[in-house]
Amino acid sequence: MSEVRLTAEVRTEFGKGAARKIRRGDKVPAILYGHGTETKHLTLPGHELMIALRTPNVLIRVEGEGVNELALPKGVQRDPIKGFIEHIDLLLVKRGEKVTVEIPVTTVGDVVPDGLLDQQLVSISVLTEATHIPEGVEVDVTGLEIGTQVTAADLKLPRGTELAADAEVLVLHITAKPTEAAAEGEAAEGEAAATAESAETESAE
Repeated sequence: MSEVRLTAEVRTEFGKGAARKIRRGDKVPAILYGHGTETKHLTLPGHELMIALRTPNVLIRVEGEGVNELALPKGVQRDPIKGFIEHIDLLLVKRGEKVTVEIPVTTVGDVVPDGLLDQQLVSISVLTEATHIPEGVEVDVTGLEIGTQVTAADLKLPRGTELAADAEVLVLHITAKPTEAAAEGEAAEGEAAATAESAETESAE
């Protein structure tokens, strides 16, 4: 996995007012911690950080003002309405050490004609080397029979990566497509429930 280099500045002002001032300058307040070191309070360039975070588990090389460290994003706070980054926590990592991260679970192939794919998990927790985090894990659903279940233990993880999640947790399973009669029955039940709810509301009024 490649590194993204970001220039950091040491942050000396704190509080909501200081944070708003930093964000108005298109920068993001950050903390850098880990390995028993003293927590460093930094600011990072907002646009470059936003682009970097588009890559899951991106490695960030933080440089500047006496800082030259490799880190993983461990906590990103975003504005709930506008979505811009308000704050980020960065965890120090070293080459060769292992870290626990979430990696995406994707599927390839086509489900059997009369089957439906029900994917329960879109990511899985793994233990892997900090500088060799896999981009994700694929599950080939080609030819899987109806009723097939794929658990975390069934995932084919890259070499050097270990499962950190419960091995028995369900990742996905293949179910049968509902028949036309069943689909019509479900629709009728839904309409009946809606009618009953409407009647109850009217009587209450």
